Amino acid sequence: MPGPLHGLKIIEMAGIGPAPLCGMMLADMGADVVRIDRKNSTLMAAQNPVNRGRRSIALDLKDPQDINTALALISKADVLIEGFRPGVMERLGLGPETCMQNNVRLIYGRMTGWGQHGPLAHAAGHDLNYIALSGALHAMSHDGQPPRPPLNLIGDYGGGGMLLLAGVLAALYETARSGKGQVIDAAMTDGTASLMTIFYGLRAAGQWRDEPGSNMLDGGAHFYDCYRCSDGKCISIGPIEPQFYTELLRRCELDQDPDFAEQMNARRWPMLKQKLQQLFETRSRAEWCELLEGSDVCFAPVLSMAEAPLHAHNKARATFVTVDGVQQPAPAPRFSRTPGELTTPPPKTGAHQQQILTDWGIHHGTQQ
Repeated sequence: MPGPLHGLKIIEMAGIGPAPLCGMMLADMGADVVRIDRKNSTLMAAQNPVNRGRRSIALDLKDPQDINTALALISKADVLIEGFRPGVMERLGLGPETCMQNNVRLIYGRMTGWGQHGPLAHAAGHDLNYIALSGALHAMSHDGQPPRPPLNLIGDYGGGGMLLLAGVLAALYETARSGKGQVIDAAMTDGTASLMTIFYGLRAAGQWRDEPGSNMLDGGAHFYDCYRCSDGKCISIGPIEPQFYTELLRRCELDQDPDFAEQMNARRWPMLKQKLQQLFETRSRAEWCELLEGSDVCFAPVLSMAEAPLHAHNKARATFVTVDGVQQPAPAPRFSRTPGELTTPPPKTGAHQQQILTDWGIHHGTQQ
């Protein structure tokens, strides 16, 4: 059974960052994702699994004939996604107004850092800058030191690619009823701010302090943090709920220690952190896994990318797969009736040139 988006035609303008992640997710779910690459481009790197599942056509977007080919492809697409700065697609002659003249149902997804308008809209930036502006980066700093750059999962991918994916799927649902397409303005600053909603809510309720490292979920609490073990490897614990906290104390033989009786007394958290660190340093990570993993302690070992695919839980769920010698995460989420699948590895630039034009019924250089 094909994936849930089987039959959907997507044009992805080649780029980096969150738009390719969105394209990967759409392809994993069964959509026919055609990526328009620049001729002689190296963006479509065959070793990068985020580029999997696409077919590639290489066009010179300064050549009027190739622009006509791009417009012809877009005229037959359900969705276009692009991740350029505002105005770039318009200068190429591929802006929303032009593309939607011949395809009124087109969903035109635009992925940027700052958004399509605003004082910063045309400035360069990266994930770190976008999460800084949204309040997220400050909340992840510690000990009065400048924040360390986290992996670009929050701005690029959570607040970017996933936001664009949600917008595309929502717009597809609306288009099925209205018969009209629309433009999606997906900005990483907006998306990251949206991911921070719960924390802005906690702050408004007086339950979150702007002092990083002093709150329950930012490493301030002794029961929600990572600890080093005797072998230098680390574990994570997160027993927030009282019954889970009680289980941690019982298994660690701390249930008779009066210092741990007041779980939510934030003034005691630094001292309790030190005591837990001293305890966890008495055994190896494997020993703590044997005692705590699979229980209601809310526990997991901190695994490297080399270790994660080998963990029994990930192996049982086939969370990771290997394609052409490249180990990578499998398609997610899981569908019971129309499962997504990893169809093809990342292609070389222009690998499907004639195949795409034939399948989509397009004569090169003519606008359909």
